Amino acid sequence: MAKRGIKDVAERAGVAVGTVSRVLNDHPSVTAEVRARVKAVIHELGYRPDPFARSMRSKVSRLIGIVIPDLTNPFFAELVQCAERAASEHGHNVIFMSSFDDAAKEADRLAQLAGRKVDGIIIVPSNSPHAIKAPKGLPLITVDRLLPDHPGVAADHRAGARVAVEYLAGLGHRRIACIAGPSGSRPAEDRLQGYLDVMRPLRDHRGAKVEPLFVNAAFDYESGRAAGTFLLARPRAERPTAIFASSDQQAIGCLRAANDLGIPLPAGLSIVGFDGIPLSNLITPRLTTIVQPMPEIADAAISSLLGRRKMPPLGKPDLFQCELAVRESSAEPVLEPAAINASR
Repeated sequence: MAKRGIKDVAERAGVAVGTVSRVLNDHPSVTAEVRARVKAVIHELGYRPDPFARSMRSKVSRLIGIVIPDLTNPFFAELVQCAERAASEHGHNVIFMSSFDDAAKEADRLAQLAGRKVDGIIIVPSNSPHAIKAPKGLPLITVDRLLPDHPGVAADHRAGARVAVEYLAGLGHRRIACIAGPSGSRPAEDRLQGYLDVMRPLRDHRGAKVEPLFVNAAFDYESGRAAGTFLLARPRAERPTAIFASSDQQAIGCLRAANDLGIPLPAGLSIVGFDGIPLSNLITPRLTTIVQPMPEIADAAISSLLGRRKMPPLGKPDLFQCELAVRESSAEPVLEPAAINASR
């Protein structure tokens, strides 16, 4: 069967070629009756417009480029999925590429996307200190890892961390440790500051000031396990009764470390993570975590690129509030005999 073209659609529907083109581009000038008739013919003939030819004519590709550091990280995979869903609601598709957290590869990916004539780019920058050069004339927005010289959208990492640590303190924990993220990461630094905001004024049952305890680690399972082992391999009187991990992957790794050391959760240790990845609700015990509003963040980024939402000004990113999901990995601390006597 010969391939059907736009002229075939126009002839069968009894309209001009320009009318078919306006239907394909959702132009408001087309009446509902004509739009329905043309779409019915398109379906009947199995006509599929050439996206490259359309982009050449209209100078709009209906493509959004996404650059992420690591596709194996479930947080970034969820970001891509949410962005794809948001883009489709605006009649766009996405092309995503990984920079492997490398600045040179990141620059190459940006150039490739510019060559694909995308309508805009979402980027989660690599952690290495560097400047991002946006392709000329192409809107670009940063997500999660914000940069002062580019517009951005992200969760309010610092406020979210404060909610996590305030929750643990409210349960009665005082020896609260933190598995911070990698040095140089903006989200990691913000989450650590949120932890310190709560810990610095915190005092124990005797009125003594509580000293913060944290260790830096990459945002992955094995690093969380190593950091958890380091924090928990202490004399029982000094061991944390609660740990705030700066990512769910770290928290799950820390949970494994506690299990390896024979520390029961949550009776012997409470753990709270950050991100709200799907796996956090499937492990045993289910992880208490700070949930990032990924659909809202992704939609804000897409809408800003397409001009449906005002682009955030430089240095003033759009920040979205996180929510605490209380599950099975956290509880009130089990008081030791010395602590019970001191509280009487």
